Amino acid sequence: MSHVIAGYDGSSESERALRWAVMEARLRRVPLTVCHAWRWPYPISYIDHEGVAIVRRMGEHILDQGAALARDLAPGLTVRKRLKDGSAAPALLSEAVDAEVIVVGSHAPEELPAGSTALRVPAHADRPVVVVRSPAPRDGLVVVGVDGSAGADAALSFGFEEAALRGWRLRAVYGCWEPGAAPGGDLSLFGDEDELRRVCGAVLERAVAPWRVKYPQVQATTSLVLKSPREALFEAAEEATLAVVGARGTGVVESLTLGATSDALLKHAPCTVAVVPDRTR
Repeated sequence: MSHVIAGYDGSSESERALRWAVMEARLRRVPLTVCHAWRWPYPISYIDHEGVAIVRRMGEHILDQGAALARDLAPGLTVRKRLKDGSAAPALLSEAVDAEVIVVGSHAPEELPAGSTALRVPAHADRPVVVVRSPAPRDGLVVVGVDGSAGADAALSFGFEEAALRGWRLRAVYGCWEPGAAPGGDLSLFGDEDELRRVCGAVLERAVAPWRVKYPQVQATTSLVLKSPREALFEAAEEATLAVVGARGTGVVESLTLGATSDALLKHAPCTVAVVPDRTR
């Protein structure tokens, strides 16, 4: 059954994520799954069965708290609990098979440790992951990174859907001042700014056009920026509620799990970030 899944560990970061997930599930009219992963914190050679039972009960208590908060926030919402043994990222991914969206919390950018759940889940998920960094206001702005790739089209699809569900505005941003961002890899465009604007502007408008038709209620604008995709998105993220990017763009090395721009936004953007995989790959 389709659902929204949220990771919860009792921290303030996971509480923000849970609040976002509750609203996500309500707007999508699907159940919410609250997932908590517990683990024995010592080497396997030091297992104490009574201690393991205590740690597991602590995990159950945290999960119960999360589910209770979700039900308080949305009394009519169907809330399911999933207690998993092990690391948080694999636990969430294993329970997200039928999920429409995965929602996780995040520390502030300067506090985000390498290997954190907020980085590992988007790197391996085959569905949209929302990494919540700040509360969602009533009136928001969705910024979507566009580069003409299939990944960017997936990001536009999710971005427009979120904007329509939440009544937010949307801005599609194309940072084209980078060799990998030029349509067809045509480096000659960088010798003529007017031609670069014309060609890349056409790519941007073509990418956004079908989504404007599908979601006419969304107030959508486009922004062509003569900066690198990363710079353009960081600049736009300063005033965004949600920044949406594809998991990979046009210039990515295939061996990378995430595109460079997606990875940078997850690590440094001040706002909530959604990473959307291209499921046609």
